[in-house]
Amino acid sequence: MAQINTAPVKFGVGQSARRKEDDALVRGRGRYTDDHAPAPAMHALMLRSPHAHAKFKIDATQARALPGVALILTADDIKDLGGLPCLFNLPDNPFTAPPYPILAQGEVRHVGDAVAFVVADTLAHARDAIEAVAVEWTPLPAVVGAANAVKKGAPAVWPQFPDNVLFDVGIGDKAAAEAAFANADAVAEISIVNPRIVTNYMETRAAVCEYDAKRDHLTLTIGSQGSHRLRDILCQNILHMPVENMRVICPDVGGGFGTKLFPYREYALIAVASRKLKKSVRWTAERADHFMGDSQGRDNVTTARMALRKDGKFLGMDVDLIGDMGGYLSTFGPYIPHGGAGMLPGLYDIQAFHCRIRTVFTNTVPVDAYRGAGRPEAAYVVERLVDAAARKLGVTPDAIRLKNFIAPRALPYKTATGKVYDSGDFAAHMKRAMEIGDWKGFSKRAKAAKKQGLVRGIGLASYVEVCGTMGEETANVQLDPNGDVTVRIGALRSLNPSSATRRAISAAIEQRGCASSTTTRRPVAETLSRIVSVSSGEVVRGSMTVTEIPSRLSSSAAVLAKLTIRPKATTVTSRPSRVMFASPNGIV
Repeated sequence: MAQINTAPVKFGVGQSARRKEDDALVRGRGRYTDDHAPAPAMHALMLRSPHAHAKFKIDATQARALPGVALILTADDIKDLGGLPCLFNLPDNPFTAPPYPILAQGEVRHVGDAVAFVVADTLAHARDAIEAVAVEWTPLPAVVGAANAVKKGAPAVWPQFPDNVLFDVGIGDKAAAEAAFANADAVAEISIVNPRIVTNYMETRAAVCEYDAKRDHLTLTIGSQGSHRLRDILCQNILHMPVENMRVICPDVGGGFGTKLFPYREYALIAVASRKLKKSVRWTAERADHFMGDSQGRDNVTTARMALRKDGKFLGMDVDLIGDMGGYLSTFGPYIPHGGAGMLPGLYDIQAFHCRIRTVFTNTVPVDAYRGAGRPEAAYVVERLVDAAARKLGVTPDAIRLKNFIAPRALPYKTATGKVYDSGDFAAHMKRAMEIGDWKGFSKRAKAAKKQGLVRGIGLASYVEVCGTMGEETANVQLDPNGDVTVRIGALRSLNPSSATRRAISAAIEQRGCASSTTTRRPVAETLSRIVSVSSGEVVRGSMTVTEIPSRLSSSAAVLAKLTIRPKATTVTSRPSRVMFASPNGIV
């Protein structure tokens, strides 16, 4: 028998290891944004619209005169600021995004739209001022729901977008799909509403801004999922200031799910307030702020059809997808339905494919990336459609999948939407899952449940993901004189490379529940067989916590970096592995 090379027992991928990130968190010693409380600090609140669509006039004169009120910002006070940007556009038919102002100017487009930002010495005084701001509202017709938005005569969210449509494009081969349906023995069809989701993480968004007047330098502490891009957008797109004059620190984060990734209005406003007042300012969202002010997820209406041969073979697939953007375009909002549609063929051999994608405006909170950003929605559609096809032909859900899965011999396989699958045995995976789940024994379990007045169900679904596609990552791997290895990763924490240069590099997130340090350490230890310490370091550029990025990009960057030092790593140490972190107070 050929000898199999394996990693040493104490090192590498595949060996059991405890997560290094959890000790402080499970003991209640985590450090979140709201725990950062520089004294003295002012407190901020946001005034939001109670209307889905309305014109308004605002007068903060009386509120500004109340005790403890230091500053009230309205749109007239921040005319020099840029708006929140949309970072996605179509490559072939680019659109012009409507403005997404930091504070609404004369018209609001969803419940919770921001109209004023109040800063006072206490939260109580800030709340008094919020209630004293005089707003004269003139309600306008509003539209809610993607299907309603495209109806003839629907209220216009933005006058420059007829029928509320941002773009209406197709992917795939429409002619091929039409030909497939013309030759089909049967057609299966479904209509699905993938509902809007509010993330509702445990820790609401929060921010603290400290201003150093001598250096004209801002330090923002924010519970986010990636500090580098956040800093760049705030400085370059909104505040119009050098990135060297801002530092973003992200401590522990109590849930993100994609929603804490984006720049939000409060971050720019707290920076403006801190600079104007030359004081530290704190803002923590209340749960109502979160429901009305944070980006939401999904909200698609989809009709999908499958052209079938009588023996169960898929001939073609046609999809009509409408994605609700809300009242404004959030950072990656339009990408979600467009990018997700690329995964609609799933794991099935469907070359005759077409999808019409429409993104529409409604008078609702903007929609952006949430847990998979379009790909789970695509998997849900195709798997529901495959089940409908099985019912249409009277065959079992596993049989129709076995008939249409991409065969291992066809790999590498390019889908009708241009995705390349390089490896996999999807039929074998399904069979193994059915074996583990005792698929054949289901009828017996269902009968037993029925005797107890219960209903038992069983189903199949497959999922393929596109990963590691967002952002850049930096890894520095250092072989220390004592034989240890230190890995510095941007996704974990990035620091100022030198206080002398005063280059304010954003600090990436310390602990976000993704086991980034544990995951990154292991592939390096696999081949170096060393103590690998993942720590804070002088990293200029880092990625963010979105899906699998910390493990895929960070680990890949670390492995590439370690290849340059591998020839020097010849001695195996027996000391236990460890992971080190720097606390926020240790950042310089």
